[in-house]
Amino acid sequence: MRLLMVLAIGFMSVTSMQAQGQRMNEFQNEFSKYQAQYCELMHSGKHKEAMAPLASCIAMLDTTTIFKVTPIPERAVLEQKGLLYYDYACCYALVGQKKQALAALEQSVLLGYKDYNNMVNDNDLRSLRKDKKYLSLLAQVNDRQPIGVLRKSTPYAKDNTKIEFRYQPKESKNLQMVRDYFKLDSVAGQGDELSKIINLLHFAHDNIRHDGSNQAFAELDAIDLYNYYKTTGKGVNCRQLAISLCEMYLSMGIPARYVTCMPADSLDYECHVINTVWSDQLQKWLYIDPTMDAWVTDENGTMLSIAEVRERLINDQPLVLCETANWNHESQQTKEYYLETYMAKNLYYFVCKKLNRFNPESIYRNNEPAGDVRLIPVGFVNNNWKCDTTTDPEVFWAKPEKLK
Repeated sequence: MRLLMVLAIGFMSVTSMQAQGQRMNEFQNEFSKYQAQYCELMHSGKHKEAMAPLASCIAMLDTTTIFKVTPIPERAVLEQKGLLYYDYACCYALVGQKKQALAALEQSVLLGYKDYNNMVNDNDLRSLRKDKKYLSLLAQVNDRQPIGVLRKSTPYAKDNTKIEFRYQPKESKNLQMVRDYFKLDSVAGQGDELSKIINLLHFAHDNIRHDGSNQAFAELDAIDLYNYYKTTGKGVNCRQLAISLCEMYLSMGIPARYVTCMPADSLDYECHVINTVWSDQLQKWLYIDPTMDAWVTDENGTMLSIAEVRERLINDQPLVLCETANWNHESQQTKEYYLETYMAKNLYYFVCKKLNRFNPESIYRNNEPAGDVRLIPVGFVNNNWKCDTTTDPEVFWAKPEKLK
């Protein structure tokens, strides 16, 4: 059984209009009532009776006009129906009605169901697992996995785009302040370049907590964000954490950018922001994620770039996630989830700043605009980011010139 999801996307955005907000609250309360009935009946083993509240939920989605006056996308409503039909399939399978179960499961897949791991491991559907139709539907859902979507992406291609990436020199007053404030010479240590890069990663991860649901009310520089966390106890989001680490690298004279890693789905707003850091030692950019204290290597232990991680996921080549990969020292990350699911979804295209500097996205200070640029596969259409665009990875991942 898969517990139903309440259609919460966009609910809060309509509450400013009192009448619509009241109507939406009434809809949500009634929808939740049927959900609760369904869950109670399923947990009590009353699988046949559980179909009635499912039917009521579907009827509500089919007949209501509330979504015509809200910003909730039609596809979100269809996906919700897909979850309801999936649970229909579970009920039918549990009462031995295999034909009806397969029909409900087919409808779920047609409506966009995409949780492959849940479908393949759901014991409620075990009576269907050897059926050819079930296997065909499972294959369709498998193609919707993040790594499957990434592998079907079109290739890159050279173009005539001219982009100049700039990196603020460590001698700048603000970066010197960052270096001194955090005593980064001591943090980086006396080892080689790669050890310094990793030590700075550990420092940022250990000293600024991540909270993906919180937009820190602070200036977007390492010092202010650090003090925001220390003062309030509230973490910062992945973008703010990556900005902080980027400044630390720049203050040490190490070229770095923070890179927004984006999904293919234009309606999926859950992206992830990490760092790319230039290594003179390896003569390439490195994949560095301060949220997860993570970097990635090949089978020989050589650190990889973001571009190499993406390519290896597409080509099913070996990837090794570092042993330190964790979230806030509370949950260890696995290669299967972090790379093959979460990052596979978010490595479809990339956005970063052309000017990499202290406080690159200031709200209050009159800083020089940093400017965005994105790298996309050929033919990809997505207008979530309106900025300079290239399909040429050699342009986007160009070796940094002298810091300036």
